[in-house]
Amino acid sequence: MKTSGSAVWQGGIKDGKGAISTKSGALSAYPYGFSSRFEGKPGTNPEELIGAAHAGCFTMALSLILGEAKLTAESMETTAEVTLDKVEDGFAITAVHLTLRAKVPGATPEIFAELAGKAKAGCPVSKLLKAEITLDAALVD
Repeated sequence: MKTSGSAVWQGGIKDGKGAISTKSGALSAYPYGFSSRFEGKPGTNPEELIGAAHAGCFTMALSLILGEAKLTAESMETTAEVTLDKVEDGFAITAVHLTLRAKVPGATPEIFAELAGKAKAGCPVSKLLKAEITLDAALVD
């Protein structure tokens, strides 16, 4: 499988503006720039998109792993907090913290933690990132 995303940019780093699009159309010329990346202004940024991709990939991987263990999630909600730090040679994504809250009938906390750990290590986005990836996974009622 191959898919794609694209970006266009006009101008300098601080005064420039860009737009990000995805092949699926989920994002179509969605604005991004220095102010949305570093100053909290409206728009998106690459780190936010990586967070969404990682949360989605991990949660889907866990669904597969749960199914292999004869468990089915009633609900799962994952947030991926992505840390961008200034480093010696510029900037780097240094960490991703996944927070998962799930309702999985029949799962014990121990089995759930084990399966969530497997999903964290095995999802393709986790494998792509060189950052430290941590996980806080909990079952909820």
